[in-house]
Amino acid sequence: MNDASWGAPPRAGHWGSTDQVPAPGYRREVPPSAGPVHEAGAAAQTRPMPIVPGAGGHQDDGADRERGAAHIGGPLFRDEQEPDIRPQEPSSPQGPKAKKSAGRDLRAAIGVGVGLGAVILASLFIYKPVFLGVIVVAVVVGLWELTSRLAERKAIRAPLVPLAIGGAAMIVAGYVGGAEGAWVAMAFTALAVLVWRMTEPPDDYLKDVTAGIFAAFYVPFLATFVALMLAAGDGAWRVLTFLILTVVSDTGAYAVGWRFGRHKLAPRISPGKTREGLIGAVAFAMVAGALCMQFLIDDGVWWQGLLLGFAVAISATLGDLGESMIKRDLGIKDMGALLPGHGGIMDRLDSLLPTAPVVWLLMVAFVGSA
Repeated sequence: MNDASWGAPPRAGHWGSTDQVPAPGYRREVPPSAGPVHEAGAAAQTRPMPIVPGAGGHQDDGADRERGAAHIGGPLFRDEQEPDIRPQEPSSPQGPKAKKSAGRDLRAAIGVGVGLGAVILASLFIYKPVFLGVIVVAVVVGLWELTSRLAERKAIRAPLVPLAIGGAAMIVAGYVGGAEGAWVAMAFTALAVLVWRMTEPPDDYLKDVTAGIFAAFYVPFLATFVALMLAAGDGAWRVLTFLILTVVSDTGAYAVGWRFGRHKLAPRISPGKTREGLIGAVAFAMVAGALCMQFLIDDGVWWQGLLLGFAVAISATLGDLGESMIKRDLGIKDMGALLPGHGGIMDRLDSLLPTAPVVWLLMVAFVGSA
């Protein structure tokens, strides 16, 4: 039975209708057990409770009075904020407008980005095995960040040692033995996680090994596709195209979203993402893809680059949203703090990891795997 079934409450200050008010001097006969009787017409000793308007601003809503219930409101998600119903001072038309904040230290972010780019390019074009080592280091550090956050925030003990060893083995096996080698290394890594966790008490065993196998797939296995691209004859240029398109997609989304973003893309997952930013990511990546396929990839055609750029923009955005979902579940802003202005290694790998298999597959479809 809801509140409305009780009927509408009487008007403020009245109990009963006006035609039932007794005549002056009239005294009702009440049995002794009913308690003391006050004289009719005596002044009321209590005042009616004032009706407080809800967050919506309705001052005297009859429907609210009939329900007899208070308006209860509040943010359901961390992205939503409680509306401020306090009166605001009117802003002066002559006053300076507040500048938009970029939300991070751009100088540090640019400096770290340039430094990482120099290391990647030098290792990529000087000696391929050195770049393979860069991938392994990034994977191991990313696994350390992910397992550390899982342990801190969720008390999930995914075993790092078999994950790190198995992750490095996946990268090398993918480069040397192709996709088959990567799958075999992934299977043995999952088996190692199961066995390693047996050395500890059985409490939460299923939760820990499930998180460990997820981490093995999410970080090193997806990174293996970068090694598969590198193994091709023009592997350095394929990897460079993959990196350029992912970075350009992220940059386009950030620049367009920061300047023109009005409509949220997924406010419950990532409040900073906007639909306008996604359009910017697609446009920037398609243009960059056409240029890269035409001038960097042997036998590549510009229209293939358009399709490649579109796919990269979508996969990079989904990857970013996926890691944002993980961070929201963990209740953290960044996975780490190793890279000033960027967060942790995982905060840079979030869009690269799911994009690697997409680029590898489309490259094989367009120009082959040789």
